[in-house]
Amino acid sequence: MPQTREKFATQVNSDILTAVRSLSVAEGRQLQALVEEALADLIEKRKKSNPRAHVMGAYLGSHEKFGPLYKKLAE
Repeated sequence: MPQTREKFATQVNSDILTAVRSLSVAEGRQLQALVEEALADLIEKRKKSNPRAHVMGAYLGSHEKFGPLYKKLAE
């Protein structure tokens, strides 16, 4: 099943747009493909930079319980 596409308009720094257009030509790809790739990369990057709540909970619980040990190990 093909993915639904939606048009949107935005403004971008002209130097960045020029560079992306050049990449588009050099790679023989459509500009929209590069923009979509960049947006997908941004989303993935943001997902990885925010630890999941249960992971942070486990970390904080561990630190409360073993904080002094962690400090000694670090020395």
